[in-house]
Amino acid sequence: MHRLVIAFRAFFALLFQGKLPEDIVSELGLSLRPAPAPAAPPKPAAPPKPEIKPADGALQLLGILQREARILDFFMEDIAPYTDDQVGAAARDVHEKTRDVLVRHFALAPVIDAVEGSVATPPEGDLALVKYVGNVPATGKPGAGTLRHRGWKATAASLPQLNSRQNLTVLAPAEIEVE
Repeated sequence: MHRLVIAFRAFFALLFQGKLPEDIVSELGLSLRPAPAPAAPPKPAAPPKPEIKPADGALQLLGILQREARILDFFMEDIAPYTDDQVGAAARDVHEKTRDVLVRHFALAPVIDAVEGSVATPPEGDLALVKYVGNVPATGKPGAGTLRHRGWKATAASLPQLNSRQNLTVLAPAEIEVE
């Protein structure tokens, strides 16, 4: 009968307390081992850094231009049925808003800061700064010539931080009006 009492006490002690009482441990001739130190919780793995591809910046800029200047709506619309006055009015609005986006996100400067039509000398250094047109010699670097286009270069760019959860392929979500 004594064994039955020990069994019940051991069962309920383990069930409710998670350990055997010391008197049962000594009666059964067992020894207590020290409880293992709680393991430190594993550090959560750092989320993988989002991979930013060159196309992401292009899609981001196109999305900004659509959101703020409706540039895709303008260029993807068939303008044949509209009058020149209607197209001109729309173009003026798109032009103004697109310019605002460019000024806000980019520092732009002319490649050659001179009046178009004047004589200009190409800047030294980067060959990509100038595109030669007209009667260009086959060999050697041409010298001065008539400036037909000043060119543009970006001296700084500041687009918003990309969000890894953002779907950059959605340039403008569809809009549904609920009544």
